[in-house]
Amino acid sequence: MPRAELEYPKRPLGTVNRYSPRASYSLRVIHGIVNTCPTLHMGSFDRASSDEGDVLDLYLHGYVSSRVMNLTRRPATDDSPSGLPVTVAATHVDGLVLALTPNSHSYNYRSAVLFGHATLVETDDEKLYAMELITDSVVAGRWQNSRIPPNKAEMSSTSVLKVRIATGSAKIRSGPPGDEKHDMENPAVVSTVWTGVVPVHMSLGAPIAGPYNAVDKVPAYLEEYIKSMNEKHDMEDPAVVGNVWTGVVPVHMSLGAPIAGPYNAVDKVPAYLEEYIKSMNEVGVDHSVKAAEASAKPGKKPVDD
Repeated sequence: MPRAELEYPKRPLGTVNRYSPRASYSLRVIHGIVNTCPTLHMGSFDRASSDEGDVLDLYLHGYVSSRVMNLTRRPATDDSPSGLPVTVAATHVDGLVLALTPNSHSYNYRSAVLFGHATLVETDDEKLYAMELITDSVVAGRWQNSRIPPNKAEMSSTSVLKVRIATGSAKIRSGPPGDEKHDMENPAVVSTVWTGVVPVHMSLGAPIAGPYNAVDKVPAYLEEYIKSMNEKHDMEDPAVVGNVWTGVVPVHMSLGAPIAGPYNAVDKVPAYLEEYIKSMNEVGVDHSVKAAEASAKPGKKPVDD
């Protein structure tokens, strides 16, 4: 007998209403979207969820005096006894969906929203544990391949939030475009408008060494991480600078070869679409490389938060 898939409870706050067939409450699906998204968006909301049931934890970090960290320091009230109510959102864009009519255009996407309560991590042991998880979410194994542990100034300037998850939901669109029947049965429209999907890919480029990097070769763990992802400050301490590779790995978002839709009747991909894909790919790679090279130049320390 197959094992039942665990799901988040379907509560009013986290229930998908519009296009509900696209919804998923599976922990596997939701956590997969969140854990593979390089950027998460968090916001606080006024009304707290009741009965959290079985909770899971999500760690977030930020500057000690940032707004959200200060909000979590407010005394608990009867309305929010378990921390600051927050939402955490993640989205992947997988394709540009081109239909016959403007109103039917869309994106193929995977999105997830988690609802929970955030509290400050108080102990150094848990804080270090969370910081290791967060660092390794940038590049697997990076924590052990950097100057650790963080010094006293770094620990005191960084706060970590633990979000205890109450519920969550995912919403996913995949597949070809969908148009109205009267448009799909109109030869004058179908024969002149190309329909289908342009896949969107995110890839990691060749690492660009930083201005004070003193390690000649890109480390094997980093090369392996880049390869695997594409398939599926101590500036003064010589002991640190000579052993820790520092720099930037450019991230490129690219558009793939268009995939014709099921009712597409235009033989050739239109020139405007080919030109758009070409220009977007050139701009994307050029921008990410230039940004990485600019950040690799000596000068003022970049602000990360």
